[in-house]
Amino acid sequence: MKLEVKALVKNYGKKQALKGIDAFLTEGVYGFLGPNGAGKSTFMNILTGNLRATSGQILCDGEDIVKMGRRFRGILGYMPQQQALYPNFTAAGFLSYIAALRDMKKSRARERIPKVLEQVGLLDVAGDKIRSFSGGMKQRLLIAQAVLDEPKILVLDEPTAGLDPKQRIAIRSLISEIAAGKIVIIATHVVTDVESVANRILLIREGELIADSTREELTASLAGKVWELKIPEERLAELTEEKGFLTGNVSREGDTLFVRVISEQEPQGFEAEAMRPGLEDVYLSYFKE
Repeated sequence: MKLEVKALVKNYGKKQALKGIDAFLTEGVYGFLGPNGAGKSTFMNILTGNLRATSGQILCDGEDIVKMGRRFRGILGYMPQQQALYPNFTAAGFLSYIAALRDMKKSRARERIPKVLEQVGLLDVAGDKIRSFSGGMKQRLLIAQAVLDEPKILVLDEPTAGLDPKQRIAIRSLISEIAAGKIVIIATHVVTDVESVANRILLIREGELIADSTREELTASLAGKVWELKIPEERLAELTEEKGFLTGNVSREGDTLFVRVISEQEPQGFEAEAMRPGLEDVYLSYFKE
């Protein structure tokens, strides 16, 4: 299974949301990273058939997904960003409804529904109304409907939106478990959502794909450029206003701040320690935020 994105363009009037994106995807997990408004959702909507591209195409094993139509949708699982769930449905009832919309055979639906509910940790609440579910449970149910018919391509749009740190970890672990043998695309602006699960990282900015590489290659590009500075609080503004450093995480111990910065050279005039680069540093370097 392979997906080829070829010169994909999407215009909204005079605004160009996608500017000729090219990418090649095979089985694995891909982190599609970029700030809000970068073009991630536009790309997801074209891939899932909710939008038509202005020009360019996406090929699945060499065939245009638009021409494939229902055949492509039959191998595609999609988890939308918004929790568009029916509060009076039970978890099992909601999946039965989704199965009917997808024209799944009743026998297959009966087989798959308990399996996916168990997979996402909701089998014990299969008969409970969705309105009683927490945010994390609703996200897991959305994942369940996305994998209900065992898709070969799985698209997850901001899968941990609105969740607390514990729920985010649970969702990331679940994604790792269900990703085997699939092309999985995770569109997000939350670096930690993809840092531990993605095989490749695609960075998008203002509709342009600006990087497509492994996490290891991206972080290696910042080797020797990431530092932790130990400073008094009153010197914090100096880092950006006078020194022009890109500043990342800030932690505090008493009156002392530990500030992570990106700098080509070891910062002078500060107590500095070289740090191992991470994907958040890469994000800061490319997007300045």
